[in-house]
Amino acid sequence: IGATVIDSLDTLYLMELKEEFQEAKAWVEESFHLNVSGEASLFEVNIRYIGGLLSAFYLTGEEVFRIKAIRLGEKLLPAFNTPTGIPKGVVSFKSGSWGWATAGSSSILAEFGSLHLEFLHLTELSGNQVFAEKVRNIRKVLRKIEKPFGLYPNFLSPVSGNWVQHHVSVGGLGDSFYEYLIKSWLMSGKTDMEAKNMYYEALEAIETYLLNVSPGGLTYIAEWRGGILDHKMGHLACFSGGMIALGAEDAKEEKRAHYRELAAQITKTCHESYARSDTKLGPEAFWFNSGREAVATQLSESYYILRPEVVESYMYLWRQTHNPIYREWGWEVVLVSLGEILSDRSRFLRDPRCVQ
Repeated sequence: IGATVIDSLDTLYLMELKEEFQEAKAWVEESFHLNVSGEASLFEVNIRYIGGLLSAFYLTGEEVFRIKAIRLGEKLLPAFNTPTGIPKGVVSFKSGSWGWATAGSSSILAEFGSLHLEFLHLTELSGNQVFAEKVRNIRKVLRKIEKPFGLYPNFLSPVSGNWVQHHVSVGGLGDSFYEYLIKSWLMSGKTDMEAKNMYYEALEAIETYLLNVSPGGLTYIAEWRGGILDHKMGHLACFSGGMIALGAEDAKEEKRAHYRELAAQITKTCHESYARSDTKLGPEAFWFNSGREAVATQLSESYYILRPEVVESYMYLWRQTHNPIYREWGWEVVLVSLGEILSDRSRFLRDPRCVQ
């Protein structure tokens, strides 16, 4: 309960929506109780609740946000009680157990690989080393395990410590693992060499085995299934343009210009997925096959759910290059989205059932 309230705290503060921020803070103080039962996603609780509380604390210094973040982090620790220390995806707040653990279940790379930033801050703010120890162990397991061609598959058994299947994606199931590596390097003041090395090694493997250029000249990152490529990108994978741009500065000197250009080309491809759709909003996934490029080919992928990854990459590329095209592309998304909202409102108001 209240994920949107907590996830929005920093936005409300930065936008100087003071009344709304105070209302949200009061809700956290008075209504955000941690003595709850039921199960919750470790990943979602971490990035939305703990991440939101930490951001609010660093912006305001208000103790309530620090205390709630630490207490909530403590509630997540039982998820790590597995034979390998790789956490399960679901934790039971009622029993403190580690969820639906069986020998055949698996943990998801993007989930257990996207805890590092928040957990290091929990240690810093609480003095309790257990949070940092948990995420450092995840790194240790990932460094030790054999990786096919240097690639990180999306599913890992927290019981055996082995990959469950060889499906590799920079989109859903894999995405934020890579993002957290480069951001851990930056957040550490560029001292976390382990994160830096893991990031650039992973990026080299991705470039070698997943990166493709279509006959029409569009650069994209395919998905890998045991050596066979699915020539598609998910909308979620479109964050990679911004990520690669962010990491270009600290790459080997001879690779920096290359990564900047690669970031621009991937971002251009993601823009094309918008430009080639009927609504000018990008689909959930787009393919490169049968002479069709950067378009959804299945009805089940032809929808838009306000995902931010494409606009996120526009922002990173704008900040790095100051090329006005990225601001123009971002504004296009705003105008089209606003047009869809107004169109839906108009259709709603014309509906005879509304009049009644």
